[in-house]
Amino acid sequence: MASADLRKELECSVCLSTYTDPVTLKCGHNFCRSCIRRVLDTQEGGCSCPECREKFPTRPVLHRNITLCNIVENFLSAQPDQESSGVYCTHCIHTPVPAVKFCLHCEASLCDNHLRVHSKSPEHILCDPTTSLENRKCPIHKQLLKYYCTEDGVYICVSCRLDGAHQGHKVETLYEASESEMKKKLKNVLQKLTTESEETEKRLQRLQEHRRQVQSKAYDETESITALFTDLRRRLDDLEKSILSEISRQVERVALSLSDMSQKLDIKKDELFRKMGRIEELCHMTDLLTAIQESDTRDLCDTKNGDEDRESRDNEPLYDAGDLDVEGILHTLHTGLSDIMSEVNVQKYTGTHVYPHSTTTVDVNAEPSRRRPQPIPSIKRSHRQAGQQASRMAGLTDILLDVNTAGNGLQISEDRRTATRSSDQDVPDTPSRFQCNQVLSSQGFSSGRLYWEVDVTGSAYWTVGMCYPTMERKGGNLWIGSNDKSWGFERIGNNQHSVVHDNNRIRLQGIVSSNKVRVDLDYEAGWISFYDMCVPIRHLHTFTTTFTEPLHAGLWLGGGSLKVCGGNHL
Repeated sequence: MASADLRKELECSVCLSTYTDPVTLKCGHNFCRSCIRRVLDTQEGGCSCPECREKFPTRPVLHRNITLCNIVENFLSAQPDQESSGVYCTHCIHTPVPAVKFCLHCEASLCDNHLRVHSKSPEHILCDPTTSLENRKCPIHKQLLKYYCTEDGVYICVSCRLDGAHQGHKVETLYEASESEMKKKLKNVLQKLTTESEETEKRLQRLQEHRRQVQSKAYDETESITALFTDLRRRLDDLEKSILSEISRQVERVALSLSDMSQKLDIKKDELFRKMGRIEELCHMTDLLTAIQESDTRDLCDTKNGDEDRESRDNEPLYDAGDLDVEGILHTLHTGLSDIMSEVNVQKYTGTHVYPHSTTTVDVNAEPSRRRPQPIPSIKRSHRQAGQQASRMAGLTDILLDVNTAGNGLQISEDRRTATRSSDQDVPDTPSRFQCNQVLSSQGFSSGRLYWEVDVTGSAYWTVGMCYPTMERKGGNLWIGSNDKSWGFERIGNNQHSVVHDNNRIRLQGIVSSNKVRVDLDYEAGWISFYDMCVPIRHLHTFTTTFTEPLHAGLWLGGGSLKVCGGNHL
C-alpha cells in the first residue's frame, strides 16, 4: 500500500507515468522535462503552469530536481518490472518479494537482498527471473542444462555428462562456454572494428588532403580573380580616359570651326552695316545729282550676289561647322568593352599570361576588335577545349555570293567573291533572283557580331549593305536601302556617298579615300555600321534598330566590279 502511494506521488500530471528527468517550475510543481516542454511549446500569448495555472511573464527556465531524480531512481530499483511477471524470491517465504535474478545452478529465484549474499562463483550463472525452465532443461533427463559439449556442439545436463553418450568429449561449463564464445565474438568484432578504423583513418587522410588542395586552389583562384579585376579596372580607366580625350578633341575641333565661322560672319556683318549706313546717308541727301556723282550706287544697289549668297546659306547644312560623332563614340565604347572582355577571357583560359602590366590605350579611329566576347568558360575545362574556342573566335567567316540571287546583268566569279557588270546572262528566272543588278550572300546571320569588307576600286556606282531575305526581288523598291528590309551605303557618282534605309538618304560629308569599305553587324545590339578603311579607319554612319529576321550581305552594281575581301566573327 505504501509502495502504491509512493508511486502515485512520483507520477507526472501530464503523462501520468513515473517522472523521467523531473524538472521544477517557479510555482513548485514538477513535471517530466519532455512533457513540460511540449506543453510550453503549445501555449500562445504567455506561459503558465499546467497544474496550478500560474502565469509567467517569460518562458520559465527548467531546473532539474535532483532530489526527486534520486527518489525516482531508488524507487524504480526497489520496484523492478519483474513484479508483474509473478516471479518471487524463493527464500522469502513469509512475504512475497519480487525476484530480480534466477540462479541456474541453485535453481532458485533471488530478490535484491538474497542476491547480495548469493555465491559469486562462476558455476552460479544468473539470468532473468522466469517461471518456465523447460527450454533450459535436458529433453531426456529433465534436468537443467549446465554443460556444453564442444565436440557435439550441444548443451547437456549432469546425467548426459555421466552416461556414455559424451564420454571422452571435451565438456565446458556454461560459464566457460559463454566466456569462450564471447571472446571469439569479441575478437571478430575487434578485427572488424580494426579494419573499419584503418579505413576511416585513410578516408580522414584523403579528406584532409582534399581540404588542403581546395584551400590551395582557392588561394590561387583568389589571387587570379583579384588580379583579373585589377586589370579590368585599369583597362576600363584607360578606355574612359581615351573616350573622354576623344570627346574633348572633337569639342575643340568644332569650337575652332565655329570660331572661324563666327569671325567670318562678323566681318560680313560689319560690311553689311557699312553698306546700310551709306545707303541711309544717300537716302537723306536732297541733292541727288551730287549723291550720284560722289558715289557709284551700282555696287550698293546690286542685290543679285546677295540673293545668291542667301540661297547658298539656305542650302548649307545647319551644323556645317561639325558636331560630336555620338554614334562613333558609342560604337567605340561598345567595341572597347568587348575587346577588354575578349582579351581577358582568351588570356585566362588559353594558358597565356592573364595580367599584362603594359598600359593599353584605345584609339577611337582604330579598327574595332575582331574578337567576339564569349561567356566565361568553366574553370574545369581543359586547355585544349579553351584553345579550340579561341580558334573559333578568331576564325574567318567567308562571305560567299549566292549565284541564285544574282540579277541577269551580273556575272559571279567561280570563287563566288566577285560580282562583275556584264550583258544579260542566260540564267533561269527564279523567284529568288533579283530583277536588278543585285546579289545577296548565301549565308544568313541571326546572332553575334561580324564584319565584312568590299574592294570598291573597280566601280564608280555601287551599294553595299545588309538585307532581310524577304525583301522584294522584282518590281519596285527592290534596291538595297530603298525599302524597310535593307540598309545600304552607296556611291552615286562624282564621289558622292550616302547611307540609305527605307528610301531615306543621308548625304555624307567628305569622300571615301580608301579602296575598301567595311560593314559591321552587331545583331543583338541592333547595329549596322559603315567604315572607310583609310588610315586611321573612319566611321561613316551607324543604323540602330531591332532585327526581326536573319541578315544577308548584299551588293548592287552599276558598272565595273566589286570584290568581297572576306569576313570575320567579332
